[in-house]
Amino acid sequence: MKIVVGIGNPGKKYARSRHNVGFMVADRLAERHGLGPWRRRFHAKAVEGRVGGEKILLMKPETYVNETGRALSEAVAWCRTAPQDIMVVCDDFNLPRGRLRVRGGGSSGGHNGLKSVLDSLGAEDVPRLRIGIGVERQSDDKDFVLSSFAADEWPTVEETVDRAACALEEWLERGVESCQNIYNQPPGKDLEEDSA
Repeated sequence: MKIVVGIGNPGKKYARSRHNVGFMVADRLAERHGLGPWRRRFHAKAVEGRVGGEKILLMKPETYVNETGRALSEAVAWCRTAPQDIMVVCDDFNLPRGRLRVRGGGSSGGHNGLKSVLDSLGAEDVPRLRIGIGVERQSDDKDFVLSSFAADEWPTVEETVDRAACALEEWLERGVESCQNIYNQPPGKDLEEDSA
């Protein structure tokens, strides 16, 4: 079984915040494949199902961003999932809004939720899908990531969440390398290649 974990903070207060884009993508993937209902397991909202031919556990940890690894490590122990069969979906304020970046491993890049995951699993070879939330921040990083997207940003956010769900489907079906080749391109490039 593969695990997809969206990173975010629980509660209505954070639902539309930049830090919760991982939750938004998890919700979108569940909607696209009719997965549900969400149940509380592993200190998370979780749902099992199939995406294509792959059995997955989709998670939205309720431990808050900085403790994401605690929830994920419980699920990994139960499912006996290897690090390479996990995809972490998180925000990245160093990427322009609308950009995606898929990696098969590496450091946390300063993201506390991803750092918690890597520390809890004792591994860096954990695939991750980073979602650009904008680099135009003027304030403290914490204030910026916890702020909600502005109304005029939502069309781009919605489009990006859709593309990220597609990227997860590509990863599940064809692996990290194929996902990188398609979705690490600027928005629109992947669509051009698909139609070529």
